[in-house]
Amino acid sequence: MSQTQQLPVIAGYNDNNDPVVEQVSAIAVEGHPDQFRLEKSPVFVRGLASGDLIRYPADNTGGYELLEHSGNLSIRVFSKHNIAELDQALTPEIELIDGTRDVCSPGVLIYSVHVSIGFKKIEEVITAVLKRFPESVWYYGNVYDPEDGQTPLNWWQDLASSV
Repeated sequence: MSQTQQLPVIAGYNDNNDPVVEQVSAIAVEGHPDQFRLEKSPVFVRGLASGDLIRYPADNTGGYELLEHSGNLSIRVFSKHNIAELDQALTPEIELIDGTRDVCSPGVLIYSVHVSIGFKKIEEVITAVLKRFPESVWYYGNVYDPEDGQTPLNWWQDLASSV
């Protein structure tokens, strides 16, 4: 049985053009030494979610190659509020739609929710809770192009058509 590994993946670059690296939790795929399945959605690396299959290392700017989407949406919540209070309010609501909390750190909560739940339902749940936490914001981590932050990646359409 494979053990969890921490893969250093480039999340972006700082003002000095130095790489910003995030340690991403993953499990090696048996028989494929360069393939890994993510255990959790990352905090800062855009384009990935828990369950995604990646090739690591890869010779590109991120250091990895996405091989297969798991179908999970990565949801990133950032807050200036007491994160424990926000966690207590939001996590049970995410769990009711079969989501999981992947990360709880000062100022950030990361969730994974399968795309089959529907964007509308996910957004309703998050928006309803965040109304009580006005200094909090949330973003999808793997829905929009990391370069412009606006163009939908539409990977979920390929997933739906293969079912």
